[in-house]
Amino acid sequence: MKAGDLKIPRHVAVIMDGNGRWAKKRLMPRTFGHKAGMDAMIAMARKAKAMGVEYLTVYALSTENFARPKEEIEGLFDLIRRYFTKNVKDLYAEGAAVRVIGDVSVLPDDVRKLIADGVAGSPADARFFVVLALNYGARAEIVRAANAAASSGDGVGEEEFGKLLYTADMPDPDLIIRTGGELRLSNFLLWQAAYAELYFTDVLFPDFDGRQFEKAIESFSRRNRRFGRV
Repeated sequence: MKAGDLKIPRHVAVIMDGNGRWAKKRLMPRTFGHKAGMDAMIAMARKAKAMGVEYLTVYALSTENFARPKEEIEGLFDLIRRYFTKNVKDLYAEGAAVRVIGDVSVLPDDVRKLIADGVAGSPADARFFVVLALNYGARAEIVRAANAAASSGDGVGEEEFGKLLYTADMPDPDLIIRTGGELRLSNFLLWQAAYAELYFTDVLFPDFDGRQFEKAIESFSRRNRRFGRV
């Protein structure tokens, strides 16, 4: 498909699956795969921006991930400590902004401060946003919003409810990509995904390069989105 024929989604969300398996195939620890996945994520952000995507949301750490071995979780935090600030500054220098969704209150204090400082430096005139889902779970997000709605004492419709979610000022994802061969959403953006197109690939995330991202956009471009209409 020619570049001029592509329909570029405003918002792409990605479940970055397969880092651990990628490392295992190379007889390396899982943290080695997470580092490779972080590098792939930054490259993917640059590709998305170059193609005209406005929002790229990545499932970086789910609420369920905290059930993994402690050393793996600590390894993820160490990756943030070592690379978050540099990567964010690089993205800012290229005109991108960074946001975070999820409950970061449970993260270590130093990690939480690094993230807050990084997000605070986002350029005000950015037209491309990298959204990191950290300690994010869609069910927890919906329960949080429902409690906020209930405490207001007023009934809310879909539009008002959407404004209570972490993604209140963002468009819903047009395309959700999952790498690694699994065929599920795994508690990711369940409310927002109501009419998203889904793209699944067996490619493990560290190998999900620019050409693989283009293939996902080409698949999206061939689809007829009717939103329930004829």
